[in-house]
Amino acid sequence: MTTKGIAHYHVNDKIDKFFLIKNSQRLLAKNGKPYLTIIFQDKTGEIEGKLWDINEATCKHFVPGKIVKVNGEVQLYQGKHQLRLTLLEPANDANVRIEDFIETAPESKEDMLAEVNTYIFEMTNSNIQRITRGLVAKYREQFLEFPAATKNHHEFVSGLAYHVVSMLRLAKAIATLYPTLNKDLLYSGVILHDLGKVFELSGPVSTTYTLQGQLLGHISIMVNEIGKEAEELGIEGEEVMLLQHLVLSHHGKEEWGSPKKPVIKEAEILHYIDNLDAKMNMMDRALERVKPGEFTERVFALDNRAFYKPNF
Repeated sequence: MTTKGIAHYHVNDKIDKFFLIKNSQRLLAKNGKPYLTIIFQDKTGEIEGKLWDINEATCKHFVPGKIVKVNGEVQLYQGKHQLRLTLLEPANDANVRIEDFIETAPESKEDMLAEVNTYIFEMTNSNIQRITRGLVAKYREQFLEFPAATKNHHEFVSGLAYHVVSMLRLAKAIATLYPTLNKDLLYSGVILHDLGKVFELSGPVSTTYTLQGQLLGHISIMVNEIGKEAEELGIEGEEVMLLQHLVLSHHGKEEWGSPKKPVIKEAEILHYIDNLDAKMNMMDRALERVKPGEFTERVFALDNRAFYKPNF
């Protein structure tokens, strides 16, 4: 039995190993019969498979967060790898732990938190510094554990913190090139822009959207959190509104889920570096799965493009 991970399988490869169920959805086929679409994951990536001829007992066995024994073959379907299942059963091996299947950020929580705190320490505006420091301290544990999304980019344990640290490094480089940028605003915007995801998402394992996330979303949640933190600290002034604007506008356009378009320089830059870091993460993860001289699967979130991996 091979020890390689999901990201390293190719079309026609046989699979016989344990995986974690990341997501499971009961659907109806054209003939009216129910089936399950299951997303399997390990530390290297994820793959979709379909389980036919199911019943209610089957649905109870194969739910998110469960470890299962999988036997099947990798196929190509609509430009993406898909697993044709020949056997799927609950794992009965006591030595198999959920931690063995969960991807984590490539940097430690301690190092990432220390780096974030360095940027906060460098802030010279006390109002911005206090609000930022207070919110990071209040949600420190979740900030260091949660992914940045359920799919597409940084969807792994500590993905949120890793996304923020990567963006802070970009922000520092850009602020060096454009010294008229207010670094306090930019750094705080980076740190806070997605912090509302600790309310929007369910947690680091088999991540789904919470009711609060579905009804309100991380942007509006974080705008309210900034307002509450400022009130608790007795802070009034333009800084509060500017931080709220950074969060409100970081998606850039209304059609991308942004309630406001950026109207200050720091908000415009925040949008660009957020977009850049997310896209680079998506491309890197797709390219890790192919050999030089090959194209990746189509990446839906990147205009459904397939990317080429050069031979040098």
